[in-house]
Amino acid sequence: MTWNLGISLSSGRLARCIFLMAFTGLSLGSLRRSFTVDYEKDTFLKDGQPFRYVSGSIHYARVHPSYWRDRLQKMYTAGLNAIEMYIPWNLHEPYPGQYNFNGSADFQQFLTLANETGLLVVLRPGPYMCSEWDLGGLPGWLLKNENISLRTSDKNYLEPATRWMKKLLTMVMPFLYKNGGPVILVQIENEYGSYPACDHSYMEYLHRLFMSVLGDDVVYFTTDGPSKKMLTCGMVKGALATIDFRAVENATAHFELLRTFQPNGPLVNSEFYTGWLDHWGELHQTLSTSVFAESLDNLLGMGANVNMYMFEGGTNFQFWTGGNYKNNTYRPQCSSHDYDAPLSEAGDPTKKYYAIREVISKYLPLPPDPVPPATPKSNYGTIKMKYCCSLLDVLDIVSPEGPTSSNYPVTMESLNQFHGFMLYRTIIPLDGGTGVLSCPGIRDRGYIMVNGINQGVLERITKLNVNITYKTGDWLDVLVENQGHINYGIGMLDPKGILGQVTLNGVTLINWYMYPIDIENVLPEIGKTVHSKQSSTGPSVNIPAFYYSEVTLDPNSDTFIDPMGWSKGQAFLNNFNLGRYWPTKGPQITLYVPAPVLADGGVNKIVLFELERAGEKIRLIDEPIIDGPV
Repeated sequence: MTWNLGISLSSGRLARCIFLMAFTGLSLGSLRRSFTVDYEKDTFLKDGQPFRYVSGSIHYARVHPSYWRDRLQKMYTAGLNAIEMYIPWNLHEPYPGQYNFNGSADFQQFLTLANETGLLVVLRPGPYMCSEWDLGGLPGWLLKNENISLRTSDKNYLEPATRWMKKLLTMVMPFLYKNGGPVILVQIENEYGSYPACDHSYMEYLHRLFMSVLGDDVVYFTTDGPSKKMLTCGMVKGALATIDFRAVENATAHFELLRTFQPNGPLVNSEFYTGWLDHWGELHQTLSTSVFAESLDNLLGMGANVNMYMFEGGTNFQFWTGGNYKNNTYRPQCSSHDYDAPLSEAGDPTKKYYAIREVISKYLPLPPDPVPPATPKSNYGTIKMKYCCSLLDVLDIVSPEGPTSSNYPVTMESLNQFHGFMLYRTIIPLDGGTGVLSCPGIRDRGYIMVNGINQGVLERITKLNVNITYKTGDWLDVLVENQGHINYGIGMLDPKGILGQVTLNGVTLINWYMYPIDIENVLPEIGKTVHSKQSSTGPSVNIPAFYYSEVTLDPNSDTFIDPMGWSKGQAFLNNFNLGRYWPTKGPQITLYVPAPVLADGGVNKIVLFELERAGEKIRLIDEPIIDGPV
C-alpha cells in the first residue's frame, strides 16, 4: 500500500505518515493535490488549505550522496516542512550535449529522498543560480564564445540555455506536487534584479518556457534583494515576487517596499541568511545565534514564509568554488561552504540548529522523530607525506593528448579546459640574464618556472610582474590556476588562463604551447610506476609537485585534513577531489573528509598537489579549523 506522497506504508513508517497527514492537512482520500496562491488572503493554499512553509537551503552537490538522507532527516527534525535547492547547470552538462545525472549529480534521487523524508521542495532550477558556485552554475563552455551576453536574450546564450532547461524541466515534471512529488514552487532565474542587463524580455521568455513544459498551474516565483531597482528588473508578470535579506535588517520596511510592487500575496523571504560566505584571505564570517533566532521569531510572527540560507552549507569539492569581483579586486571563495549554518559543513547540529528548532516549535508542530546524532569523527594524528614527482615529470600523463600551439596564449576555455590548470610553455629567445616577465592578462594565478626552476608567482590584479633568471633557449613554463569563475555581478564574462600577450623585458614572447592539465589521470599512478618519471635532480619543494601517503582509516568515521606547513594546492583522498587548501592565506585551514570516500577496510591514499612550497607532514584531526588567521 502506497500513500499519495510516495511513502511506502509497509516500510515501518506508518506513524510518520499519520503525522504527516495531520501536519499537511492531507487525507488518504485526497485524490487531487494542488498548490496555489490566494492573493486575496495573502497566503499559499496547499490542497485548498492555508499553508506557510519554513524551509532551509541544502545543495546536493555540496554533500556526499551517501549523506543526503542524514542531512534531510536532520532538517526534518529541526521542524522544517520544506527545503530549498538549486540545480547547477555546469554540473549536469559539463560539455555541450553531454549530460551527467549520476552520483552527486543525481538530483532526482535527492528529490525522491526529500519526498520520503516528508519535506516539500522549493526548486530553483536556473539556468543561473549564483550560490558561490563556479560561474554561478553556468557551464564554462559558454565562454568559448567571446561575444556571448550571459543571462540575456542574446541567442548565443539563450539557445543552449533553452535546450538545457527543456531537458531539465522535463525531468522535474514527475516531482511536481500536483504529480505526487515534493516540488511546490519553481523559481524563474535567480536574483535577476541584481544583474545590470535588466532584460525583461529574457525573464518573460523564461517564464513562458517554464510554463510550456511544467504547465501554467505551477507556482512560479522570483527572488530579489529589497530595493526598487532590483524589484523593477527582477519581477515577472504572473510570477510571485519574493525578496531576501539578512537577520540584522528591518523586515517590516523590506516587506513594505515589496507591497508597493506586489500589493497582495504571501510574504516570503527566500534567502534569510544564517551566516555568510568566506573568501580566501578574509576573516571567517559568522552570525550570532541569538540575533538570528530573534529575527526568525519576528519573521514567523509576521506570518511570513521563510527559507533559511544556508541550513546545510556543505563543501565545494573538486573545482566548484566561484569567485567575486568587487572594487577592482578578485576574491576567490573557500572550499568550505560551512556558512555558519545550523548544520555544520560535516552535517552536525549546532547551537544555532537547536535555537532555530525551538523558535519553529512556537509556530509549527515538531515531528516526533529524535534529532539524529552527529556523524563520528576520528583523530589520527600526524601523517608523513612522501615526494612523488613534479608536474613537469609527468606532463605526458596529466596532458596525454599533448599541447596545442599558437603564436600567442589562448584561454583555457578555448581548449575545453573549464576548471583547474593549464600549462603555458615557450622557449626564451632573448640573450641570457635577468629580466622582468610581465603578464597583465593572468587569470588567476601563475606559477613561473625556467627549465624547471621556480621563479615566482603571478597573481591577477595584485602581482602582474616577476623577475626571472634565464639563458637563451631555456624553457619558460607558466602553470596557470583557475581559482573559480566569477559567480555574481558584471564580471561573469571571465575566461581563464592567459589573456593577451606575455612580455620579457618589454619583448613579446611568441610560439606558445598550451597543455590542458587533468590531474586525475596521474592519481592512480602516484606511488607506483610514476617513480620512474622522477627527475634526476630529485625532489624540489618549491615547484608544483605531487606528494602522497598511504594510511589505514576507519571507513565509518569522518575526519579533517590539516595541511599546516604546506602552502597551497589541491587535496585528494582515494582519487576523490576534496578541494583547495591554502593555509598560508586562511581563514580555512582544514579540508573535510566524508567517511564514504574512505576505503572499506583497506589502505587509503592521500595525495597533495602542492603548488608553491611543500611541507613534510599533515594531520588528520576530528575537528575543523575554518576560522584561522588570514
